[in-house]
Amino acid sequence: MISKRALLLSAGALVCLPGARPARAALPPISREQHEKAMRAAIEEARRNPAYPFGAVIVRADSGEIVARGVNDGRANPILHGEIACMNDYVRLHGNRGWAECVLYTTGEPCSMCMSALVWAGIGGTVFASSIDAIGRAGIAQIDLTAQAVIDASPFYKGMLLGGVLAAETDRMFMDRKR
Repeated sequence: MISKRALLLSAGALVCLPGARPARAALPPISREQHEKAMRAAIEEARRNPAYPFGAVIVRADSGEIVARGVNDGRANPILHGEIACMNDYVRLHGNRGWAECVLYTTGEPCSMCMSALVWAGIGGTVFASSIDAIGRAGIAQIDLTAQAVIDASPFYKGMLLGGVLAAETDRMFMDRKR
């Protein structure tokens, strides 16, 4: 039996996880194919760090154009997770504006620090592949606080959240990472 989430995804809707609120300015419909294309770009970024394959891209929701990229560089700075590196790249290229029209794609569910940064930026949507639980099973320490929990604690934030896009691929990437 097909799940409601899978049905909505196949229909081209940007689906939010239970409890998430709609975006301030509704994002245009994003097809499953568009989600997967953007996630594959995030996976390519992640391959640049074989030990901690956390990669991210920021995409304009209306055009699908990749406007920023990032990969985990925690060895250089402990806060340079893939999402933070990607956000820094976005600000460098575009300034600190236009967040609500963008979606960040990331290979792993954003940690509480990264999700908080995305909330403060007012990003229109966040899409992740592997869950915090899956990343933990791969032997990477995680703070046990989901991205949805951060959103639930942020009543002012209206962005969208979607998890599990290409998770089978990223789960395997995290399990097979260089140790």
